[in-house]
Amino acid sequence: MMNIQEMYSKAEKLSDAKSYDAALKILEKIKRAAPRYRKAHSLEAFIWKARNNSVKEYYALKRVLPLLDFSSPKGKRFAMKILALIGRASGVLALNEESLKYCCSALELDEKEELPLAAIENAFFMSNTSEKFSVADLHAFRDKFKKRLTDTPFPRQFYNHEKIRIGFVSGDFHLHPVMNWSWPLMTKFDRNLFELYCYSNDKSKDKINDYLRTAIDNWRDIYDLKNEQAAKLIRDDEIDILFDLSGHTGNNRLLLTAYRPASVQIVGVGDMFSTGFDCVDYFLADVYCAGDENFFTEKVIKLPHSHICYEPTSTNELTDEPPCIKNGFVTFGSFNQFQKITDAILIAWQQILYTVPNSRLILKNKIIDMDGGRDFILRRLKKFGFDLAQVELRPTTKNYLSEYNDVDIALDTFPYTGGVTTCEALHMGVPVISLYGTRHGTRFGLSILKNIGLDELAVNSYQSYVERAISLAGDWELLNILKKNLRTMMKKSPLMDSIGYIREVEQAFIDVLDIERSRQ
Repeated sequence: MMNIQEMYSKAEKLSDAKSYDAALKILEKIKRAAPRYRKAHSLEAFIWKARNNSVKEYYALKRVLPLLDFSSPKGKRFAMKILALIGRASGVLALNEESLKYCCSALELDEKEELPLAAIENAFFMSNTSEKFSVADLHAFRDKFKKRLTDTPFPRQFYNHEKIRIGFVSGDFHLHPVMNWSWPLMTKFDRNLFELYCYSNDKSKDKINDYLRTAIDNWRDIYDLKNEQAAKLIRDDEIDILFDLSGHTGNNRLLLTAYRPASVQIVGVGDMFSTGFDCVDYFLADVYCAGDENFFTEKVIKLPHSHICYEPTSTNELTDEPPCIKNGFVTFGSFNQFQKITDAILIAWQQILYTVPNSRLILKNKIIDMDGGRDFILRRLKKFGFDLAQVELRPTTKNYLSEYNDVDIALDTFPYTGGVTTCEALHMGVPVISLYGTRHGTRFGLSILKNIGLDELAVNSYQSYVERAISLAGDWELLNILKKNLRTMMKKSPLMDSIGYIREVEQAFIDVLDIERSRQ
């Protein structure tokens, strides 16, 4: 009979071969025989991570926590990796303060800078979900990054090309939510003044990717290149303005900016938060969304209207009237990522449902697709006093936009607000109640609603958020008017004026290039 170590070695080999079910069966035997054998729990967590099941990954990692040993360098290194993993997993499950605690604990143990940069980026990303995140926290994270950014940058250089060369960097040049905002940027610049380059960290192939490859002047695939190689490619292309569309979101190549391959480096659109990088010169925002500039390490570009332009990659037909007319009750909805749904926003939603007679709430996100995900969400809702009979959980679907026809009022998240989801709801005739704060990432809803003339639906306190939702739920005539007119209001607003938007971006880019050149 195999001993525990032999059983674990076999499970590890099966996991490496992606025979996950077989590996899990062996791990179950190990856990029964030796409950405190931490390697079994950690391997189980890695398997669930590989299967994209953050619920089961989280619980496996929680079983590892009491078994961690902080008394030796080897034990600390193992603990550091486990804390970073549970920080990521708990973040996906919207256990946001817990996530930040674990992320920061992992960073504190990282004395020899052994953690992958992705772990620091996750901490940075999760700070979007925290109302307690301060300017001091931002600079602490920045300092963590600065220790890692030791690559020697190119000497900064400016060029005198006949046309300004704009280089876009992203890992999302495919059918991705951010493309709803990036499309005008990618396709509508004045080619008499600008020459466009794309640096794609994206292996996806679909109709969006195929079209962009033909529409962009110069296409470069960089997913197989190391950062230094990709930066050299950008440098050789003599890019005047490098615009990173991903920031700290998944599949990014933000570290390219550390080499200073372009004359001016800008970030925005795809991420709501400052990079924390000194090598990024500007952040693209607008007069409504910029907020407290102390939360930026970059200089802020404030466009006069919207810093995004919504141009949907697909559209759906609208119903003639809001569903409350047919149902006899109001249905609220949130199709936002589950990690954006904080405890505080759940308390507000529970108050709204409790107050609005017979109301319902539809929640739709990918956590519901996971084995154990539905039960995880229902337990969390029950904890905050929800009547579960009022809540409908819906898994992700390809044609999700049509399901907005089942929603009367969309409830935005806070402090990590919706972006594309807010635009999609409004385009489907569904008004959105949004709460805003002082940070840029908390003000997307405010900016979007300001630009379409519905800024009364954007409020600056939880009490006002609850009151505004209750008030709108009681005005079915207004809901009916908005259902019929919201899409037209959007089309006539700066939010969907792609030509006006591009002219403003073009002028901003010309201005910052001139400013930076004059400083040399």
